Amino acid sequence: MTTRSGTQSLRVLVAGGGVAGQALAFWLTRGGHRVTVAERFPALRATGAQVDLRGQGIEAVNRMGLLDAVRDALVDEAGVAFVDAHGKAKATIMANTSGKGRQTLTSEYEIMRGDLARILHDATKNDTEYVFGRSVDGFEQDEHKVIAHLSDGSSGEFDLLIGADGQGSRIRRALLPQGFDPYWRVGMHMAYWFVPRIASDSNIRDTYMIPKGRQVMRRSHNPTETQVYFVMRDESKEASAIHRAPVERQQSFWADRFRDAGWQTERFIEGMRTSPFFYSQEIAQVRTDTWSKGRVVLAGDAAHCASPYSGMGISGGLVGAHVLAGEINRHPGDLPTALANYDRTLRPFVDEIQGEVNPRLLRLGMPMTQRAIDVFQATTALACFLRVPELTARFSREDRGGDWQLPANPAPSSAA
Repeated sequence: MTTRSGTQSLRVLVAGGGVAGQALAFWLTRGGHRVTVAERFPALRATGAQVDLRGQGIEAVNRMGLLDAVRDALVDEAGVAFVDAHGKAKATIMANTSGKGRQTLTSEYEIMRGDLARILHDATKNDTEYVFGRSVDGFEQDEHKVIAHLSDGSSGEFDLLIGADGQGSRIRRALLPQGFDPYWRVGMHMAYWFVPRIASDSNIRDTYMIPKGRQVMRRSHNPTETQVYFVMRDESKEASAIHRAPVERQQSFWADRFRDAGWQTERFIEGMRTSPFFYSQEIAQVRTDTWSKGRVVLAGDAAHCASPYSGMGISGGLVGAHVLAGEINRHPGDLPTALANYDRTLRPFVDEIQGEVNPRLLRLGMPMTQRAIDVFQATTALACFLRVPELTARFSREDRGGDWQLPANPAPSSAA
């Protein structure tokens, strides 16, 4: 690693070894800092569903010099089809591969979360201390240092603690006032898992709409596996609580809600039992007025989760890491200025991507009746016939991040 001479080297602890945490390690080590990443999982968490890069997120990866590695790992997903109960496509929106304009429902850069995590890990493992199987359970700080307490009983002294520990962040809970609710909910829930791929599973993502505000999506990412997503509208306390229940109860809950749905839902429900993982979550955004206090700062989903329906969750984490690391690298001896600049610079971008999530529009895509589903599919089919999605995407001047510009590189080119 090449570092800048003559600058102050900080001892930084990053809580969370996901995409944002590893991106922070990438740029901070290139700024000459000593970085430790504490990850609660016992090994690199190279699992998860399909994610995408859009807008400024593509440029953030490009500046890391990792865009070719990402391209080599891309999932072959050509577009999104809305299908009926017989699996017949009623309308199909293809990806925008022109290299210009806005990404459509499927991005030009679709990748499995695990593959992106591995790419970032390979780029950081030689310069970063990774501590697996341990989480940051608490901290205390003064004007000179922050002492972090890990789940194995050990403690460490650092110049800066970064909470990149996800939507349910413990660091955020300790940082913000007691009782503060950071979640902005849209009344929707999602579960996803893998099932064995069959011959009819194509490289087009299938979306099947079901009355009572339900939806099933199928997308295939390699020759042997297919991803399944169940999505539903539900504002009940039961639905919000199920995500904290044991996995067996979660699976029973989702199976009961979708067992009568038709199409391939029985195949998908049966596949829950043997899936290598199962994940259930409420669709929500994280919204707070502050991202830092003293020598502790939030990043990624812990600071500004935009939700899967923003299309900018992963890109937001990469962009946020780019901005935060850049400010720390430029002001290592003045953290209050660095963290204030981070908030001032990034917040307009976060407001833009979070604002892309409109609950009313989401509900249009989750109709309650079959009649409403038929109208949606007919309207979408007409729009596709007239090439409206294709032309709108290609000639759009902005992607989902708007016209916000990514700041200068966090580290000089000789160090990147």
